[in-house]
Amino acid sequence: MTTSPTRTDSTPMAANHRGGSAASPRIKLYKRRIAIDHPDPQAGERLLAEALGAVDRDALHGLLRQLVKVGAIGQRPDQGNLAFMISMIKSIAPRDSIEAMLVAQMVCIHVTAMRCAHHLACAGDLAGQDSASRALGKLMRIFPAQIEALNRYRNNGERAITVESLAVQDHSAAITDSVAPQIAPPAPERSLADATTSAPTVPAIGAMQSTQRGREPIGVT
Repeated sequence: MTTSPTRTDSTPMAANHRGGSAASPRIKLYKRRIAIDHPDPQAGERLLAEALGAVDRDALHGLLRQLVKVGAIGQRPDQGNLAFMISMIKSIAPRDSIEAMLVAQMVCIHVTAMRCAHHLACAGDLAGQDSASRALGKLMRIFPAQIEALNRYRNNGERAITVESLAVQDHSAAITDSVAPQIAPPAPERSLADATTSAPTVPAIGAMQSTQRGREPIGVT
């Protein structure tokens, strides 16, 4: 299938004017070409390029050709798959060429993963199930990595930090309950009489001397 446009020049699409109120046009697939459904072909290309993050006409049609090949069923291009992939790219809204390529890869990985999931569900033997499950597992691991890469690129190489808010009705009670330390109760005070009663008894000095005089020395033979 030949999908290359008749023109070969690279016309800027004014991608820096994104966010207009006009909706991006749809794509129509013919036997040998891709057509943009818009009354004004140049305006249609510009709107679609802004939605997909393409910087010029060559980038736009190159991206569309790649999406057509990935979305094809067998050897036939599929209009529904192409419309779905373009819609997903629009919803993520790539802002430059790097994001446009990365988002297109994310969409292609998703479509391929869904195909592997279909093959796994329809596999009639263990070999087919094993092949489809391994391929599906690899694709499912790639997709979160692509999301992380896109988030880091959009945050200048830093991880995005999410801060969750906590609503507390009684602020003073919440602070007291969570911060106040647990202090043990003070020991009860003891009276002087209790201290005298519980003190150990010390024998008198005279009694100790009389006891020592009553002892006889032990002779050594």
